[in-house]
Amino acid sequence: MANVSVIGLGYIGLPTAAVLGSHGHKVFGCDVNQNTVDIINSGRAHVIEPDLDAAVESAVSSGSFKAFTTPQAADVYIIVVPTPFKGEEAGVPQPDMSYVESAAKAISSLVKEDDLVILESTSPVGATRKNVADIIEGARPELKNKLHYCYCPERVLPGQILTELIENDRVVGGLTPQAAVKAKAFYKTFVKGDVFETIAEQAELVKLTENTYRDINIAFANELSSICDEKNLNVWEVIKFANRHPRVNVHFPGPGVGGHCIAVDPWFIVSGSPEKAKLTHLARTINDAKPAYVVDQILKGIEDTATDTVALLGMAYKPNVDDLRESPSVEIAKLLKTKTDAKILIVEPYVDSMDGFELADTKEAVAQAGVVAMLTNHKEFLDITLGELEGKAVVDTRGVWA
Repeated sequence: MANVSVIGLGYIGLPTAAVLGSHGHKVFGCDVNQNTVDIINSGRAHVIEPDLDAAVESAVSSGSFKAFTTPQAADVYIIVVPTPFKGEEAGVPQPDMSYVESAAKAISSLVKEDDLVILESTSPVGATRKNVADIIEGARPELKNKLHYCYCPERVLPGQILTELIENDRVVGGLTPQAAVKAKAFYKTFVKGDVFETIAEQAELVKLTENTYRDINIAFANELSSICDEKNLNVWEVIKFANRHPRVNVHFPGPGVGGHCIAVDPWFIVSGSPEKAKLTHLARTINDAKPAYVVDQILKGIEDTATDTVALLGMAYKPNVDDLRESPSVEIAKLLKTKTDAKILIVEPYVDSMDGFELADTKEAVAQAGVVAMLTNHKEFLDITLGELEGKAVVDTRGVWA
């Protein structure tokens, strides 16, 4: 087993560190937020994920996992930091690799010959070489060709992260064949699924491909939903019946696309190949336009009912989590606020507050509102009856009451 330094203790880094600690590795976690470090070292998780608190508590109490605000020396380094946008070029959001580069710089003074450096952050093609290896070797030229660099994308589902980190197949892409072999051996210490070796650039594109496939499929579903609205048809039944075909698997529509993966990754493909990625670009455009479409539906409901109160159910980007990253529900709330003077009641059971809005209880919000919009189908909302919605305008972006 190895000494492992995990840089970035967010939604993926923290579960990864806890799992590694439970599989015999000595784990040194790093996060720049002192409060996050303190919470973890007290044996608690700072993000909501089933069983994560218990996993962190077990790893910390056993001494196999400790968090710091600076990277610690190890044999294996895993970079799991954010890769957001940094603005646009020709209307295309560009990836911000500054956090990855900062992590690479931070570990450059710690690495030694034969160490394994793994990038897991979602990244454009070429990032492992350009934003990690070149940075480290620029600072440590004596280690050129003496370290092992690899890209290994995570592919877990929030709500099932601890299980999927172990059960799912993984792809490891090395800058050299030896790096891929070394990385595979490392991942097999805790991964029960298959681990496939390839080159780094292909592994980087694998991650982007997985989420772009889903984004394009959702774009078709969102486009189909607007067509069904125009023709007064039930999109949920259309898709359900179409999917009875043995070779058809249409995704379901929603209020847009959120989360750090599906809403972001396709832009990495477009930014890298703007002339080729035309379908990917169009899908992103369709999905990014859906929140405004939903707002228009809500405004129509306000007009039809002459109400002065709207209930927006769910702000997280997906059900039963607290993750607001890139959430279309948040965008809808903010845009709606600029379009109407109606009182907006936010119902989000997984967060304690939301800047600029009043949080409300589910039953009270539904009772008070003349328009009820189902934006995120949390389990807490599934027992709302049609009787409670009688006389109200309903905007159901999730098909809960379809």
